[in-house]
Amino acid sequence: MQKREFKNSEMLSIIGFGGILVSNVSQEEANEYIAEAVDIGINYFDVAPTYGNAQDRMGPGLVGKRDGIFLTCKTTKRMADEADKELSDSLKKLKTDRFDLYLLHGVNNVEEAKTCLGPKGALEALVKARDKGYIRYLGFSVHSEDAAIYLMNRFDFDAVMFPVNWVCFLTNGFGKRIMETAVKKDLAVLALKGMAHTTRPKDYKEYPKTWYKPVEDKELAQLALRYTLSQPVTTALTPGHMNFLRWAMEVGQNFTPITEDEINILKEKSQGTEPLFKP
Repeated sequence: MQKREFKNSEMLSIIGFGGILVSNVSQEEANEYIAEAVDIGINYFDVAPTYGNAQDRMGPGLVGKRDGIFLTCKTTKRMADEADKELSDSLKKLKTDRFDLYLLHGVNNVEEAKTCLGPKGALEALVKARDKGYIRYLGFSVHSEDAAIYLMNRFDFDAVMFPVNWVCFLTNGFGKRIMETAVKKDLAVLALKGMAHTTRPKDYKEYPKTWYKPVEDKELAQLALRYTLSQPVTTALTPGHMNFLRWAMEVGQNFTPITEDEINILKEKSQGTEPLFKP
């Protein structure tokens, strides 16, 4: 598995293991999925309290493997006291004494960003936790360009997680403003939605752990992921079903940057496709 540098101090696998993969599966299955990922060289693991019972499954699955893992968790809480409580609960469930990276999760708009950074906001609790050694690095995840720019301009975060998606980048440009600012400010970029295709049709029953429609064709999905990994990102996460992770692991082992001809193929495929996000 190829790796890239994170903040001049860590080498992270270019493919990450998303906690949704182990939500709503048995502990035995969760253990098998985690072991499969670790064996192939994945060392970036990501989870959140909002991913069903994923924390309860991932914690036992990482026992005996934690020292080699870069573990990320998140909070959707916006006030300090609630964020502190959620952090403590996650540490217990993940059976660890620290998170390598902790994110303000899904900051939806500038108003939420202001709350997080304001008096008694969630960031206060996270900074204190970092000072005490419970967190090593701080970041945030977003689906809003305005919220991302606001946060990056007002605090020295280490990382940003957001959609780096082929349809968006090649049609309406969503995400490019975030990328430009992140690169300028030297934030690590953790990519979401690399294998996402479009909005989820009402009658679409496949892949219930995704709220969007993923790229279902393996060749196109791997090409889309290579597009994402050809941007200045550190690692990329997949949709929440194991077939996508296995396709991604193949890419991660043999990654080569996407060519202009391949980008033109994606441009053609993206025409007439409804982007998941808008600038």
